[in-house]
Amino acid sequence: MQRRATIHDVAAAAGVSVSTVSKAVNGRYGVSPVTVERVLAAVRELGYESSLIASSMRSRRTGVIGVLVADFEPFSAEILKGVATGLRETGYDLLAYSGAREAPGDGWERRSLSRLSGTLIDGAIMVTPSVVNVTADVPVVAIDPHTGPADLPVVESDSFGGALQAVRYLTQLGHTRIGFVAGRPDLRSSIAREAGYRKALGEAGILVDPALIGVGRYRDDTVREAARAVLSRSDRPTAVFAANDISAIAVIRVAAELGLDVPEDLSVVGFDDVPDASQFTPALTTVRQRMQKLGETAVGMLLGFIEGREPERTRVQLPTELVVRATTARLR
Repeated sequence: MQRRATIHDVAAAAGVSVSTVSKAVNGRYGVSPVTVERVLAAVRELGYESSLIASSMRSRRTGVIGVLVADFEPFSAEILKGVATGLRETGYDLLAYSGAREAPGDGWERRSLSRLSGTLIDGAIMVTPSVVNVTADVPVVAIDPHTGPADLPVVESDSFGGALQAVRYLTQLGHTRIGFVAGRPDLRSSIAREAGYRKALGEAGILVDPALIGVGRYRDDTVREAARAVLSRSDRPTAVFAANDISAIAVIRVAAELGLDVPEDLSVVGFDDVPDASQFTPALTTVRQRMQKLGETAVGMLLGFIEGREPERTRVQLPTELVVRATTARLR
């Protein structure tokens, strides 16, 4: 098997240093046109054309869109499917990148963008970012953004309206003790879902009981801890609204461990409608957000920026809808 040519091979063939090759392929100052042509000739001769850097050298573009996710879980997987759909027949490839594992904590996206932008990707989509704003050499769009003032173009779902509809439904079923398992407090969507929960209770004349609210942060261990604390109370809730489906499924599993039947003893509603929601037993009542559509919409907005077209809107909110399945029932 023939060894793939490296930047060192190109440097040796062109009779220049590796740093000169790097400058040439990235279009930086300090390299004469004659030397650039010599490097290009070495690239062609050695079959280095397939390299993203070699491609970007000619067009100043890589033809790659980066999607930065904290983890490859059901929500981000659906987003990636939508991005892939949006990129069909555009000539762009998709690079999915998760840097949170190697650099935990807030701001991993900034570090990742500094690695990727300029030579590997033409633009980036950040999914549920842990930062308000970033500075990058390429256009960036955020899906389900961080809370706080941000200049980034944003695509998101109507989290407030979806939560409002979910908790209204529970009150219509006769529930007055309704718990809430919150998500990441740094995400605008999580804050909106709690606001929708509180608004629906207020409309029904139900006082918010802080003892029935737990913060799960979309992590299984913290969700289970919050659910156990709420469901172990002598005055436990008869219904729980969880900020996402994975949290809702964790609540159902904790309920089963405590001897509670869903939906006879406890009604549960989630948010997202990931594939597991309909496949779980019992099938999960949830708020559906169009996750793949979020990805497609973000791609359309991002390509507009890359190609010099100003999008009509830089903030897009997609509607949500309640999907009633088997985890909710009228209060006995």
